[in-house]
Amino acid sequence: MMAEIEKSAEKKKSSNDGLGGTIRVFAEALIIALIVRTFLFQPFEIPSGSLIPTLEIGDYLFVSKYSYGYSRHSFPFSIAPFEGRIWGSEPKQGDIVVFKGPKDNSTDYIKRVIGLPGDTVQVTDGRLYINDQLVERTPLPPHETKDFFGNPIQAPHYEETLPNGVKHQIIEIEGDRGSFDNTPKYEVPPGHLFMMGDNRDNSADSRDMQSMGYVPLENVEGKARWVFFSIADGARIWEFWKWPWAIRWDRLFTSIT
Repeated sequence: MMAEIEKSAEKKKSSNDGLGGTIRVFAEALIIALIVRTFLFQPFEIPSGSLIPTLEIGDYLFVSKYSYGYSRHSFPFSIAPFEGRIWGSEPKQGDIVVFKGPKDNSTDYIKRVIGLPGDTVQVTDGRLYINDQLVERTPLPPHETKDFFGNPIQAPHYEETLPNGVKHQIIEIEGDRGSFDNTPKYEVPPGHLFMMGDNRDNSADSRDMQSMGYVPLENVEGKARWVFFSIADGARIWEFWKWPWAIRWDRLFTSIT
């Protein structure tokens, strides 16, 4: 009888140890994932076409959190109790960055850095001027995309060369007569950035002072680095049965410039 009680107790202890061990493993995995997401890399999905042709709807990418140091927005729900940046460095002109929108400090956006603190930025007849200098623009073959109504079009397509030598591609789905193809001259305040999308006629960015305006450096979360997965617009990442024909295989594991 005593032996049976001892065996029952050992069995119960073993069961408890197994459950406790499983919980510990999950807790440790969660802590590691949280540390990686906060301090190293965070995955991000592209939900809109504002950075076409550089980034497409359905791209999944990694954002490096350490590139510009850390602010309270580097942490989940912006819970860190401090202001400014720790180990901060200023983004470079041409970087694609993820940041919290300055109007609500909670919505994530991804755009390209066009103007740094003290720069002037203006768009005239579709052409970009930085510090009163016209940004070089070289025509490329038309880019197949969609207009505002979802109709396929061949959009004017260019390569821009920023003053620091960074080259990137843009499209103009309304040519050089879009809503923000003629703007006032903006002067970027200290501690702020001027952001624009590469899809120049379909991007809510710093040209619109009502919806975005200048972006505080504190709001920057990280730099877009690599596309690790990409699936056609209209498909979902969990619809694995569509993967063979929905995955954009040529975009997987590509760097972002």
